[in-house]
Amino acid sequence: MPFWSRFFGGKQAKEPDAALSEEHKGFRITPNPIREGGQYRIAARIEKEVAGVLRVHDLVRADTVAAPDEAHALSLAKARQVINERGERLFD
Repeated sequence: MPFWSRFFGGKQAKEPDAALSEEHKGFRITPNPIREGGQYRIAARIEKEVAGVLRVHDLVRADTVAAPDEAHALSLAKARQVINERGERLFD
């Protein structure tokens, strides 16, 4: 089946582990690095409740690293950077 998955959807990101979440300026960041071969792509889910509605932004970067712990830390750092730069405009 892996052969056909390349044609019909490729890799799917797993759901982020909420236990690894952290709060930053009222946003919840959940690191969700994506394993690609022997590397991990920097990725995170950013959430915030705005006007009673949960808003979600899935951040995926082109950056990859070899170690899962490093990917976790960099995913958090990149998400904090995006929040600092864009704030709630992230959901526009």
